[in-house]
Amino acid sequence: MTERLPLLRLALHRRRRMLVALLVGMVAFETLIVVVADTIPPGQLFSGGGKGPPSAYRAFSGSGGDVSLASYPGLLGAGLVHPFWIALQLTVIGSLAAAAVAADVESGTIELVMVRPVTRARLLAERAGALLLASTALTAAGTLTVAVGVALSPSIHADVGLGGVFAAGAMGLGFAFSLTGPALAVSAAGRRRSQVLGAVTAMGAVGFALNFLALAWEPAAPLRYASPFHYYAPGDALAQGTILWAPLAVLVGVGAVGLLAAHVLLRRRDLAP
Repeated sequence: MTERLPLLRLALHRRRRMLVALLVGMVAFETLIVVVADTIPPGQLFSGGGKGPPSAYRAFSGSGGDVSLASYPGLLGAGLVHPFWIALQLTVIGSLAAAAVAADVESGTIELVMVRPVTRARLLAERAGALLLASTALTAAGTLTVAVGVALSPSIHADVGLGGVFAAGAMGLGFAFSLTGPALAVSAAGRRRSQVLGAVTAMGAVGFALNFLALAWEPAAPLRYASPFHYYAPGDALAQGTILWAPLAVLVGVGAVGLLAAHVLLRRRDLAP
């Protein structure tokens, strides 16, 4: 294995068609969100009966409660926390995390990989690197699409600065990393790719449901701290024009703990099928 980073390159090469499709889907979706925001002002879009959107909809604007969905930051934030956006991110994370360890154990090919002079640490590092590159590319595609749309629309740009767009993109990277670490830990300990895919789906779906419930029902408010969507608030970043450092630190911390756990679990486990 004299080629530099062969496992990273192979992981990306095997999923190149999927990654291209996801990138195209992300650009198309965020373009649609910007076009809708530029064509129909959010205040009109959500003003049925003279009322704004219900307070329970705050979760859909990617905000902790300060940004209304009936605003440019809220509507653009909705595009960065929409179930479609989440599904694209979970697809990348689930697919590449499952392939990191669990898929090779399930198929019995892990022994063929490890028979070469490849340490477990290198195996995890290169495949984690492939996952991080893929999720970064996907987040960057969405962020740049929104940035271009904001720059080309004077009405949106009056309320949302480019600094806010890139701050929201940074929060998106933190969100992806917060799921990447735990997903790799599950892959390092698991023997089935379905275990990893199920864990990633649960983290995304349950996390979003917890945040929505916490914002919609006051007695459940403490549950928001257990959801990554409480810390990933693109709507707030868009409105404030700056990175929310404390929530970002929590997201990065969760991801780092997950990566450390993956390293420990992989080092100690039996890789026999």
